[in-house]
Amino acid sequence: MVKRVLLTDKISPEAEKVLEAFGDIETMSIGTPSNSELIEMIPEFEAIIVRSPTRVTAPVIECADRLKFIGRAGVGVDNIDVEAATKRGIVVMNSPRSNTISTAEHTLAMMLALAREIPRAHASVVAGEWKRDSFKGVELAGKVLGIIGLGRVGREVATRAVAFGMNVIAFDPIVNPADAWVAGARMVSFLELIAYSDWITVHTPLEAATKSLIGPTEIAAMKTGVFLLNVARGGIIEEDALADALDGGKVSGVALDVFEKEPPGPGNRLFKHPRAVFSPHLGGQTVDAQRRVATDVAESIGMALSGGEIRDAVNVKPGG
Repeated sequence: MVKRVLLTDKISPEAEKVLEAFGDIETMSIGTPSNSELIEMIPEFEAIIVRSPTRVTAPVIECADRLKFIGRAGVGVDNIDVEAATKRGIVVMNSPRSNTISTAEHTLAMMLALAREIPRAHASVVAGEWKRDSFKGVELAGKVLGIIGLGRVGREVATRAVAFGMNVIAFDPIVNPADAWVAGARMVSFLELIAYSDWITVHTPLEAATKSLIGPTEIAAMKTGVFLLNVARGGIIEEDALADALDGGKVSGVALDVFEKEPPGPGNRLFKHPRAVFSPHLGGQTVDAQRRVATDVAESIGMALSGGEIRDAVNVKPGG
């Protein structure tokens, strides 16, 4: 019997080729459906592959009579109701390794752009100005970088930061200190990291334990002049607290690739600050990464639909 797979969010066409190579799989590729559109469509499919814009909510899952697998072309699954899927016996898969390098490289790009005020300097030159004295940046070498979350991305950031001559410390309650050492980082407590870092970057998933992980209390315990980055998920750092800290001079600069609400409204207080750098959730947005996340999750879905190994499931234990 032919199985049908729905692909949303303009996933790389390479994913369709991977799935159709299994021979008994038919694909349908669309843009980003509304919740009501997805509820209407989903009963016809055995699997769905999404990126971050499509939200696979409990009402969608309740209507998914034939659905067996949900694939996330990327790492975070906060746009999928994993609990509702689990209750219905639907396996949720992601592609945890595919955009690691792109996200780590983007983190360093944001750090350098913030350290050397590149966006403002670029805008000044394009405007016909030549104000060299207006843009005095800071060096990364010799500074302490605190990494919160030393998973795949965090470790890649650590190795690159070490190459820039930074002293890297990290907090992650489930990572072995020996693994951190291999990446060039030294494990410390959360409070130590907050207190001693010149730069702080977060690389954790968004979940109950990490929601508002950094707020007014944590910022107050940081060094005056600290720089903060978030290329993980919006909501881990409280945006109002960041704006207050920039206003008061506690924080020297911020670089955000993600926001609590995406896209953020034009009235976001952070946009008023000159020492802030923003990008529209570009962490894994490279040609290389998008091809990998799409083909990796497509291969996992194809194998599972064909009765093979279930890989990279977030709600099924290996061998379960």
